Amino acid sequence: MSQGTLAVIAPGTGLGKAFLAWDGGGYRVFPSEGGHAGFAPDGAVAVDLLRDLMEQTRPRELGMGPLRSRDRAIYHFLCKRDPEGEPAWLREALGREADPTPLIAQAALDPDKPCPPCARALELFAALLGAAAGDLALSVLATGGVYIGGGIPPRILPALQRGPLLEAFDRKGPMSHLARRIPVHVILEPQTALLGAASYGLRLS
Repeated sequence: MSQGTLAVIAPGTGLGKAFLAWDGGGYRVFPSEGGHAGFAPDGAVAVDLLRDLMEQTRPRELGMGPLRSRDRAIYHFLCKRDPEGEPAWLREALGREADPTPLIAQAALDPDKPCPPCARALELFAALLGAAAGDLALSVLATGGVYIGGGIPPRILPALQRGPLLEAFDRKGPMSHLARRIPVHVILEPQTALLGAASYGLRLS
């Protein structure tokens, strides 16, 4: 919808959430701390993930932001469900990495031989992100679209273009018909934050 509200959700070092509303002459940006909203699991696997995280984390720390910062926990959770599914070479490689997340994503998206547990982890991550993006879209009535930014999405674009993200985004019960009409975009420009700050500075001057 032209001049409709825009929503932004950005997984990276945390989980950023904001929205932009048209004020008659341009879009005004409204920041938030929505990335620390509660984690609302959607489906049996996500509920089991929540239980697994609750064994390791105080309930008040289980917002979507902290969940994103432990996105590698999704992989380890799935491996516990299927211990035989983790290849020995990957277990050894992950043990050498301070941040195993890039390796998990790379192995999941290997065009020749994708790693099944890594692919499942990426699929679940995409579904959780889609559900959170859909919640944000309905919360601010983002008829202008939802923009997924941050450092992670451009690196896992093939996984986001598959079904789980949009399926979770659209699965909103009585409001599913509205969610399906909201366009979803992935921001690929690496300097988006810098360009946005520069644009805002120019407007102030």
